[in-house]
Amino acid sequence: MASPELSQFRRIVVKVGSALLVDSDKGEVRASWLAALADDMAKLHREGRDVLVVSSGSIALGRSRLKLPRGPLKLEESQAAAAVGQIALARIWSEVLGAHGIGAGQILVTLQDTEERRRYLNARSTIGKLLEWRAIPVINENDTVATTEIRYGDNDRLAARVATMASADLLVLLSDIDGLYDAPPKNNPNARLIPVVESISSEIEAVAGDAESELSRGGMRTKVEAAKIATTGGTHMLIASGKIEHPLQAIANGGSCTWFLTPANPITSRKRWIAGTLEPKGTLTIDAGAVTALRAGASLLPAGVIKVEGQFARGDAVIVRGPDTSEVGRGLIAYDAEVAEKIKGRSSPDVMTILGISGRSEMIHRDDLVVGG
Repeated sequence: MASPELSQFRRIVVKVGSALLVDSDKGEVRASWLAALADDMAKLHREGRDVLVVSSGSIALGRSRLKLPRGPLKLEESQAAAAVGQIALARIWSEVLGAHGIGAGQILVTLQDTEERRRYLNARSTIGKLLEWRAIPVINENDTVATTEIRYGDNDRLAARVATMASADLLVLLSDIDGLYDAPPKNNPNARLIPVVESISSEIEAVAGDAESELSRGGMRTKVEAAKIATTGGTHMLIASGKIEHPLQAIANGGSCTWFLTPANPITSRKRWIAGTLEPKGTLTIDAGAVTALRAGASLLPAGVIKVEGQFARGDAVIVRGPDTSEVGRGLIAYDAEVAEKIKGRSSPDVMTILGISGRSEMIHRDDLVVGG
């Protein structure tokens, strides 16, 4: 199968690991390399694409700033080093993107932010607003508070979760190797690059290796696991070398890499999850005008809701019924049941008056809504 092209994708997540970002001998950021990567990102941004970054490096930078010795750190030492390094990392990304007139927004997440639905929706909304404002979200695991029990453990899987949460259609993992080989290339001179993986089979999993860098918590095995998460969520993924300058431009020019393909897309995968996996916690009955609007692809506004039933929280799945009680669809509700009851049938200005804040204009956003035939 022919490989896709970078120009085909609308929303791209780029994962940058510590081993690429930080010179382990000097303990400093590889400034010229990062500037070249920022050039690549700015080019994609100017073309109208959404770009997100998942960046490691906070602990490594914190170690450098605090002049900590080499070797493993205790949990509290890693957390304290991350607290120092996160400030440095945010400043670095802000400066390199700001040189192109692009704003950067820092988002620190933990495992619960992608596993608990309410927090997932909050993070998703923040990412969506930053992209709407044409800023580039720079996302990292919040190492200052994450413990062994509640962490991802590597930014490959974090990047995959972020990509599906943001409905990205491509995840780029920049690595110290240019893709997945059928054997370890360092040990086998006859090892061949696998350019396209159409599905992740047991054979593909078997060729994955382990981490080789002191700064890296992940290896090829975690990259294949990240590919499972991404492709299941409707996101294509590729592994490419980040050891060269302008790595994204190299991909665009047809440079060597491994593509992991998904048969779906982020929106259909997400809607399949909403329609078939989540247990509904309540029901909204809507008027005929709202039914027509939803079938035309609109979001559900409070004004169209005539009845609220059930005990649900923001982010729970609910059934949407028409005035004749027939099921119109299912979606993720943007308000708790008590609030939904207060604002049903009300216009947006009324909602603002009732809540005392502007709130969300939609009861269910169209991206979180599956309408039946």
